[in-house]
Amino acid sequence: MGRSSAAAAAIQPAACPPGSAPVTAASLQADLAAAQDRSARQTTRIRQLERKLAELLGQQAWQESGLGAPHDIEQLQRRITELEQSVVDLTCQLSHRDDELAAARAANREMIAQINRTPDRL
Repeated sequence: MGRSSAAAAAIQPAACPPGSAPVTAASLQADLAAAQDRSARQTTRIRQLERKLAELLGQQAWQESGLGAPHDIEQLQRRITELEQSVVDLTCQLSHRDDELAAARAANREMIAQINRTPDRL
């Protein structure tokens, strides 16, 4: 058996058992392509899971070290929101009082000017 007959024998499908479909080169190539696709999908999924595991382990280690963010982040965020609203309210109050002070000063200037224009009534 020469080299070409060995290659031809490798390409030839094996004898099929009775009642089964014959195996062809095309069906083997289709099976191989499907297996490669499945392998690629599984490799991608494994990488995703490895990244997620690494992230979770990193977060756990960070929190256990005491360097991580506190567990009551939601409570702190609510407090920040309350304080920000308080700042806005106080800023509005200050602006309103500044306007009132400016109006009072203008009224005082007007009254002083009016007093200075009228002669003494002694």
